[in-house]
Amino acid sequence: MNITAQALDSVFGRGAAGVRLRLEREVDGIWWHVTTAETDGAGVVKGWDTAQLERGLYRMIFDSDHYFVNLGMTAAYPEIAVMFRIIGDVSSFQIQVTLSPYSYSTYFGSNG
Repeated sequence: MNITAQALDSVFGRGAAGVRLRLEREVDGIWWHVTTAETDGAGVVKGWDTAQLERGLYRMIFDSDHYFVNLGMTAAYPEIAVMFRIIGDVSSFQIQVTLSPYSYSTYFGSNG
């Protein structure tokens, strides 16, 4: 299984480099840490350690506060959580977040 994450900076119109991300999985009502990563210079994380992911509910948390503080700004949304479900035999996912200090938008896509 492959998960690609991308953070885009709508203020500067570029990939958001250095955004910290956490991947968590829900089991019996409790969120468990799976792995962490940080976006590269293009705002992308390609190398998630996701070989062992099973069907279920997950969330990817983008640390927008840390990103914007490093740019001298304050973010209204300190974290952006994108919750998604792994079902069936999907081989790859793409999760994208477009960030600004006072808004965000998300995209989720999958390939079977």
